[in-house]
Formats: sequence, structure tokens, C-alpha cells
Amino acid sequence: MDEHPALPAQTPSNAVTLRFLASPTDLGHSGSVDAGTVLEWVDKAAYAAAVGWAKTYCVTAYVGNIHFADPVVVGDLVEVEATIVHTGTSSMHIRTVVSSGSVSGNDGGKRSECLVIFVAVGPDGRPVPVPAFVPATDDERLESEHAVARIGVRKEIVEEMRRQEYTDAGTAERTVLRFLAAPTDVNWGGKVHGGTVMDWIDEAAYVCSTRYCGLDTVAVFSGGVRFLKPLRIGDVVEVEARLVYTGHKGMHVAVHVRSGSPTSREMALTTTCLTVMVARDDEGTAVPVPPWVPRSEEDHRLHEHARNLLLIRSRAPGAILPTHLRVATG
Repeated sequence: MDEHPALPAQTPSNAVTLRFLASPTDLGHSGSVDAGTVLEWVDKAAYAAAVGWAKTYCVTAYVGNIHFADPVVVGDLVEVEATIVHTGTSSMHIRTVVSSGSVSGNDGGKRSECLVIFVAVGPDGRPVPVPAFVPATDDERLESEHAVARIGVRKEIVEEMRRQEYTDAGTAERTVLRFLAAPTDVNWGGKVHGGTVMDWIDEAAYVCSTRYCGLDTVAVFSGGVRFLKPLRIGDVVEVEARLVYTGHKGMHVAVHVRSGSPTSREMALTTTCLTVMVARDDEGTAVPVPPWVPRSEEDHRLHEHARNLLLIRSRAPGAILPTHLRVATG
């Protein structure tokens, strides 16, 4: 991380901790560090933990539910801790925690936490086995059990999202960003950083939600971030964000990332995600948003899809859904 040089940290072999100052270039449209930048940090820390464990190149496969609590402020001392808590044959489940506070150390705290899954791959790009992680303490066993327990819920979320179709029959607010993947987006494997893709997702969701409510918005949750195919440098990238559900304050935005060669009109789906945005007043307080009323058959189906995702996530171990994520009654 050239832009955020990390200081050495004393951590176990299954963990990596990056420490750096949030710089002025990290300032986002929200007045603090945007969710997309935090997700980039998460991806980089988890990648470092993954390659350190697997001793080979690794790719981001999935990012689980991440709630954004108090914002990270420019000038904060940031700590991103990534810890391997479970391994499959070629996968590594990595618990990632972002904390920050002033350099004085008087106001630090956890800002976000999520589970990231990386897969180890060989020179041919195919998955390769990784050493098994064996929990050695009660805390490690508990974390491993939680990771295993989430596998079933994650499969339900993936299947629920996979079954949906998004066509021009939808009438909800929709935003499409298009651009070329730049050389500065490259990762260590010659493809686009998973964290960069998540930053694009955050930008598209911001534009979509802000246009819908006419107010400044900020991400409070991202989930079901599934990486299906790699994006290549020089590809045409299309990031589509569509409103699918509104709660009292939260706007649920489904985001799909597609890419393809500039010489072809074919675009392949590479990443899917659902992000929840909230509107804020001038003081930064979350405020209610106009309810979105489904009109077409597709609107109603996607509206029900968003509610189904909320119900599935409510069954995750230890799940406590914030108000903006709860299903409206009636």
C-alpha cells in the first residue's frame, strides 16, 4: 500500500494488521472517508493475510455483511486487522476489523467488521489447496464456528441474488456508470483490485440513492459482494445501481458490475452486491426518505427479493439488524 505505508505489527501468523493515517486523498463526498475506501482497505488487509497463509496468489471471492458505524476521519490513525478464522480446501475465511481514532488515542473505536473469503490460485488461475487452519484457543474456535455457521446463510443469499433478473421493465431509480479500467487499478495478479471494484460499487450506489431522494447519502451496509469473474485492465466497465427497496431511512440498492473488451459489445457479469444507503441532513443526521412504490411486475419481484434477503440475514448467527435494515411490517 504505497499510499498508506503500514507499520510493523506483532500479530499471530494467521493475522495481519495494517496501520496508517487516513490521508487527505481519502476524503470522500460524505466529508469523511467513504465506505468504498474502507472496503479497499479491508480487501488489501485480507489479501495480505491470505497470501501470507497460502504462500501463493489469492483472489477475492466474497465479502460478507459489513456495517459502517462511526465514520473514519481524515487524519485518524487507522488499524485494519485481518485474521484467518477458517479454511476450506482452497478458501480462507478472514475476519476483518477496521478501527480508527485520533493520534492521541483518546477516541478510538471499531468502525466496521466483516468476513472476507479469498481463494488461493496457482499459475494457471485454478484453485490450489491451502494449509488447514486449526483453532488453538477458545476464541479461535468460536470464530471458526461462526464462520462455518455462516456458510449456509451465505449460500442462501447467493442463490437468492443469482435467481434475479434486471431488465428495462423495472421503473425504479437507476444509475449506470461507464469507464475504462485504468492501469492504476491493477492488482498483484494483473487484474483489477477487488477493493477498487467495491469502491466503484459505492460510487454508483451513492449516485443512485442521492438522485432518488435529492439529499446527500452515505453507505451504512454492504452485503453479498460476490466476485464471479476478474476484470482486466483496459476493459470497458459498466456499474449499474438500481433501487429495489426503501425502509424508513434506508435505500436498498442492488449493484451489478459488468466488463468486456473495448473491441466487443459483449459484457460479462463480474460482481454483484446489495448496498444500503441513508440520507443525511446538513448536520449529518439520518433522515426519512420518500417510500418507493413498486409499479411493474419486475418492481414487485425485486422489492420482495430485498425483503427476502433481510429475512435470510436475520438468521445469521448473532445477527442484530439495525433499524434501517429491518423489514417493514404491514
